Amino acid sequence: MSYKGRFAPSPTGPLHFGSLLTAVASYCDAKANHGQWLVRIEDTDIPRIFPNSETHILSCIDAFQFEPDAEIIFQKNRFEIYEQVLEQLKQFDAIYACQCTRKMLGSNHIYAGTCRDLNLEFADQAIRLKVTDQQICFEDRLQGRQCSNLLHELGDFVLKRRDGIISYQLAVVVDDYLQGISHVVRGADLLDNTARQIWLGSLLGYPNLSYMHLPLAMNDQGQKLSKQNLAQALDITQAPKLLQQATLALGQPAVELDQPRIMLQQAVQQWDVNLIPKGVHLTGTYL
Repeated sequence: MSYKGRFAPSPTGPLHFGSLLTAVASYCDAKANHGQWLVRIEDTDIPRIFPNSETHILSCIDAFQFEPDAEIIFQKNRFEIYEQVLEQLKQFDAIYACQCTRKMLGSNHIYAGTCRDLNLEFADQAIRLKVTDQQICFEDRLQGRQCSNLLHELGDFVLKRRDGIISYQLAVVVDDYLQGISHVVRGADLLDNTARQIWLGSLLGYPNLSYMHLPLAMNDQGQKLSKQNLAQALDITQAPKLLQQATLALGQPAVELDQPRIMLQQAVQQWDVNLIPKGVHLTGTYL
């Protein structure tokens, strides 16, 4: 299978060191396998877009001298495509309208299928995807075999919110397919999303993907680096130093300080997945 990977940040805040780990790992893994590497901005959740974060993402791509193999796409420009896929799922009787509010659901983490058989009109309602009582398993290249039963662990899940926002689950599955993505390299915080995406992709007849979920960088309080935890934005003036730190955090041989493009070439030549630390968290702290 020809390799096509991607880096798909969400502009809900500036990129941080954890984002850089994903960018470096996805880039090196693609290039070491003579594949292509794409960039996609996952900005469907428009109310949560942080001011200027898209500009920061693009500035980081340039400053770290990553070279995408295709034009960068923005999901906010693709809502018509997602609506077409929802219509396809409607024809399969795979989705239904849901009138349940967060207040009605309370603290329940597993949706009980309250609206599944009500045959509500789709307009101005959330749209949920039906799941079944079965194990969904995949072999993660780093984390090993993973299995989930969506019915017991989650229930029917939302593909489109009542306010019209397309869910991450729908957009990522559709775009990975349309862009021809074969390999997904991303953080372990997205590991529990994978079964949902495999299920949706199987209903749509999409090919299976290869997954690798990277251990997460942590701050000094034992929290994963994230925008919600106010992780420090990448300083693009320190790109070479940060690239060197990222390759070491991924367990790879050191790269010499140079122009980022030269450093990435060296990182690709030395890339060895077997050296990436096992588990879902990295030891040490990263601001």
